[in-house]
Amino acid sequence: MPFQLAVVRHFEQAGVPCINGSLPIETVKDKLRTSQILSRAGIAIPNTMMVRMPIDDGLVETNIGFPCVVKVVTGSYGEGVYLCEKKRDYKKLMEFIDNLGNKKTMIVQKYMGERIGEDLRVLVIGGKVLGAMKRTAPEGDFRANITNGGTGENYPLTEEIEFLARETARALGLDIAGVDLLFDKHGFVVCEANSNPGFSGFENYCQVNVADAITEYIKFKVHQ
Repeated sequence: MPFQLAVVRHFEQAGVPCINGSLPIETVKDKLRTSQILSRAGIAIPNTMMVRMPIDDGLVETNIGFPCVVKVVTGSYGEGVYLCEKKRDYKKLMEFIDNLGNKKTMIVQKYMGERIGEDLRVLVIGGKVLGAMKRTAPEGDFRANITNGGTGENYPLTEEIEFLARETARALGLDIAGVDLLFDKHGFVVCEANSNPGFSGFENYCQVNVADAITEYIKFKVHQ
């Protein structure tokens, strides 16, 4: 990522339009920073806390509860995301990480278990919501990423879905965004956003030509 960001910044300094820009790309790679920005903007997210070794699991139990989801601060495609169903699962995971000598900062989030193994990927291009794809995790997994073997289907847009996706992209400064929503008993909460969302599965399941939409938006931006 530092190399790719350096290339984007080089183009920006040369006056070349970059969609997305280096700052939003860098921001969304940091899941903790993303959560802070969305929370400040009043956008619904799972209850989240930052942890670092040594960890007081009592604080996690009090503030987040179990089950919970443990994530590395930076990661993509569902990598570095772990579900701890009970307190002992969390303690074992932390002990394992500690024994590896890994003192990296992590985040812990409330597990949104209303629709286990399901989420929505919503694509936003230039402030316009193209559609929503419901992703379903493969058997035995709670991560619904298509790249991890999940399946998808077209999901009808609602005002809430469109609002959350648009506002998330706006708050993070993203021209092109893949916004992941989790089902909640009151509607939806934002899980995370991606600055470089894959869209082959989206095109297949939602019958939307994402590549054309991106091209048209870039042409519009360049000729403004």
